[in-house]
Amino acid sequence: MNYRHSFHAGNFADLVKHALVLWLVKQMQAKGPLHVLDTHAGAGLYDLSGDAVRSKEAEAGVARLMDAANRPPLIEALAAEVAAFNPQGGVRYYPGSPLLIARALEKGGTYRGFELNPQVKPLLDEALAKYPNAHGFEGDGYDMATVASLKVQGPLILIDAPFERGDDYIRSAETAARIVKRDPKAVVAIWTPLKDMETFDGFIRRLEEAKAPKVVVAEARLRPLTNPMKMNGCTMTVVNAPDGTDAAAREICEWVAASLGEEKAKAEIWSL
Repeated sequence: MNYRHSFHAGNFADLVKHALVLWLVKQMQAKGPLHVLDTHAGAGLYDLSGDAVRSKEAEAGVARLMDAANRPPLIEALAAEVAAFNPQGGVRYYPGSPLLIARALEKGGTYRGFELNPQVKPLLDEALAKYPNAHGFEGDGYDMATVASLKVQGPLILIDAPFERGDDYIRSAETAARIVKRDPKAVVAIWTPLKDMETFDGFIRRLEEAKAPKVVVAEARLRPLTNPMKMNGCTMTVVNAPDGTDAAAREICEWVAASLGEEKAKAEIWSL
């Protein structure tokens, strides 16, 4: 599966991921400066008149979000961020994790985003230019985030792999387990596509085998898992999850499933 950020920007999975990440940042920085490490940062800002036009996923995701009425608070928080990048109205631009996090950080927090693709790195730098506490770095995000986590206390690590490599599920689980084992205050949020349960179950088993603590799994399924070639849903798995993560994830996933899903869409929130 090739999950190009620009092709899928603003789709339903971005809404799940970014709404929960914004909540995590808010919760964690209430205790003081928060340091965020992003293993697969991407470009930071996406013009939805580009690649996303061909996929039409933004039309079925963020465009419907912005037209929706009676949005619950955590969905409303994301909608407000999207609106800030589209002052003329409409939804031409969609902010990725780097910009959303950089804008949300308070009290001297920092953001470090890692990007393996050398063609994308300059775009990330441009997006973060206005935020002195946010920086992009080129390289393998799994390794670089693991090293960077040793230099800060209680960081939030976002693992949002493009799943272009066959070992992304394995490395995501192993990186999360390694970081929280060394720092019991660290929190790791892992996004994964949901195509079939066999692949996802293998990822969960690795977290269980590593004895990862306080794992909350949030699933938003837009359709039954009958076609493993399609992204039928997505998950956010939070390792060492803060109190309230399950309730926050439920609010987000239930809205996405009910508002953007097909007839048998559903949300499931559970813990290891």
